[in-house]
Amino acid sequence: MYSASGDLIWAAAGGAALASSGFLAWAVRGRSARVFGPSFWRGPRDRRAIALTFDDGPSEGTPAILEILARHGVRATFFQCGANVERLPETARAVVQAGHEIGNHSYAHPLFCFRSRRFIERDLGRAQRAIAEIAGAAPAWFRAPYGARWFGMARAQRNLALTGVMWTAIGYDWKLKADAVVERLTANVSNGSILCLHDGRGLRVGPDIGATVEAVRRLVPELMYRGYRFETVSRLLCPTN
Repeated sequence: MYSASGDLIWAAAGGAALASSGFLAWAVRGRSARVFGPSFWRGPRDRRAIALTFDDGPSEGTPAILEILARHGVRATFFQCGANVERLPETARAVVQAGHEIGNHSYAHPLFCFRSRRFIERDLGRAQRAIAEIAGAAPAWFRAPYGARWFGMARAQRNLALTGVMWTAIGYDWKLKADAVVERLTANVSNGSILCLHDGRGLRVGPDIGATVEAVRRLVPELMYRGYRFETVSRLLCPTN
């Protein structure tokens, strides 16, 4: 059951059993889980449309990705960290100016598991303010770092008017080479897919995102050839707006 704040209330007798059965692990990391707040992991299957998303940016490598997307006329959604937005304000603004969408990916890219409700609210709020003030666009979507949700997140999302977004397929581009990234995503794409890549590496300064850039260079034309249309998360999930 849920409290008024939207957080799951564990029954004294049943909580341990649910956790031991793997329920808590699914609630935290399961892509379809909505236990800790409203969340989407894919869009409608009746349209040949997909959303390409990027986490952890902006970084020094983001402009290279923007160039590829512009070449193909593709719009994407960038889930940005507030600290990176403050460090690279011009790059954050360039994302918006190019017609892309910005989502909230926390301020400091923490793992929210076992953190207090106050910590979660302060971090998300700080990121929301940084993105809105610097990039000029208040995010409507939120993706938790590492895809890990926790108690208190529902209330924080509600207070900031944020809806959670997971992914249909993730490229593991922070550790795989471009060939493997492209293979993973092309093998798992379908109508309504939300694809996850990374244009940063946490809060690292000057990260090497060469594998991501190369994967995007190959992936975008390949999926366009297959007939997919790239849309922002907002457009994919709310096609009539």
